[in-house]
Amino acid sequence: MRVLSGFDAARGQQLAGCAVALGNFDGVHLGHRALFREAMERARGLRRPAVAATFEPHPGKVLAAELAPKVITPLPRKLELLEALGLDAVIVQRFDESYADLPAPEFLERDLFGALAPSWVVVGPDFTFGRGRGGTVGDLLAAAALYKAGFTKVEPVTCDGVVVSSTKIREFIAEGRVGAAARLLGRPFDVQGRVVHGEGRGRRLGFPTANLECEGEVRPRNGVYAVRAFFGGAVYAGAANIGRKPTFGKGEVTIEIFLFDFDGDLYGTPMSVEFLKRLRGEQRFSSVEELSRQISEDCEAARAALARVEPPGRLSPRA
Repeated sequence: MRVLSGFDAARGQQLAGCAVALGNFDGVHLGHRALFREAMERARGLRRPAVAATFEPHPGKVLAAELAPKVITPLPRKLELLEALGLDAVIVQRFDESYADLPAPEFLERDLFGALAPSWVVVGPDFTFGRGRGGTVGDLLAAAALYKAGFTKVEPVTCDGVVVSSTKIREFIAEGRVGAAARLLGRPFDVQGRVVHGEGRGRRLGFPTANLECEGEVRPRNGVYAVRAFFGGAVYAGAANIGRKPTFGKGEVTIEIFLFDFDGDLYGTPMSVEFLKRLRGEQRFSSVEELSRQISEDCEAARAALARVEPPGRLSPRA
């Protein structure tokens, strides 16, 4: 899959006539995948590339930073997911104050139809573009007709009566409902990061943990989870604790992963972690011995939960 830095970089890249899906695609959830399916089906019919065009950073970070949503999928993970779905190219348009001030007609004339020249355009029902978000789906439809391009507005996708959206997924993750989030994502929620040095308490308790310095902004509610970790070309089962370690006093929120059947030095290792089930909330224990007993019970509960989940799929993080 080719990754191009902006619409201008698409000029002369043999993408003219493509089918393009437009959007931010944070989470790359089931609703987004409906857009990609439509674009890929149209592209096959046209015998042209299937393209996604997205914006980085999330426009909300520029337009209203204090109100901007936390990002579910950092750009590297988003690109990994888009490639796994089968797209031929992705345009990553830098979104800054200058680009936010671009008039909607200029976006259409200069970037979308001027630089990319698609034969088919696919968007969701709420897509807006241009200065002050003044460009609407109706404007896109009219422009597509002017440039003799096909156009599809994909209606919202629902899952068990819930409309699939990045907002709802963020809400589920914040509540610790990682199973519900996975239903809307079409895969388990995952985070990426690097293993860093911790305080070594887990090792002294007999449960050495990998302390993950998380790259993303969204993380599940504090508590204990059954997880899968991906690193070094392999997948490992484990249990993760997210919290402030209240038994030892309140500190910074950390993500600690205890891997089953693994013994080795992980410091500095890049790691992806899928959160599969929340086992319990954060607790304070009266003694280290009580905490140790609970960790043993958590590990057994995590093993039992992991035995019931499907093996990693094609959208799981690359090991």
